[in-house]
Amino acid sequence: MPASPRPQLLLFDVNETLLDLSKLHQAVNQEFDSKFAFKQWFALLLQYSLVDTTTANYHDFGQLGDAALDMLAQALGQEARPAARKKELLRLITELPPHPDVVPGLTALREAGFRLVTLTNSPPATLQKQMQYAGLTNYFEQLRTIDSLKRYKPHPDTYLTTCRALGVAPADTMLVAAHGWDTAGAQLAGLQAAFVARPGQQTYPLAPTPTLTGPTLEDIARQLG
Repeated sequence: MPASPRPQLLLFDVNETLLDLSKLHQAVNQEFDSKFAFKQWFALLLQYSLVDTTTANYHDFGQLGDAALDMLAQALGQEARPAARKKELLRLITELPPHPDVVPGLTALREAGFRLVTLTNSPPATLQKQMQYAGLTNYFEQLRTIDSLKRYKPHPDTYLTTCRALGVAPADTMLVAAHGWDTAGAQLAGLQAAFVARPGQQTYPLAPTPTLTGPTLEDIARQLG
């Protein structure tokens, strides 16, 4: 492990980091008849979460996901989907399995004495359903989201407010995420970060190098010891 203090608290991103989005990925691609539709939709979702953060015009992630489906249809020259169909697609985000390495990784980290807490852009009701469906609820001390703050990650307040609420200094806290924008945000706010290098994910070259990098959560757990 690099020469950083052993973190007391681990904050976990949820979507893609813990949960496998393949089912949603396939459904969106099939709906819009494009192998790039999901990536385009997810990019719009993240882009407009930042628009809402910078303009102080908050909508929850479900509302943004719905709007992003409309924008995706428009970008692809297709008709907007009916509200019921969009709701059906978006419901899939609450029915996702964990990646195979997640349960062994969380088990190892919990047994090593780390405090485990989620920090996600999803709203609380969605997060509760996600974790219950995936069978991960009991691994975590708290299931936290950005909803009460009404600023999306990677705004520094999302990380710092969580650290204060849990009574742990940023330097003694590590974000675990599969997104380079998320690890960048955490580190620039003074936290440590572990990047889980899921297929297709990259770190941000203009941000600090993550404290730890590994292909799976099990590997991150081994590095943390």
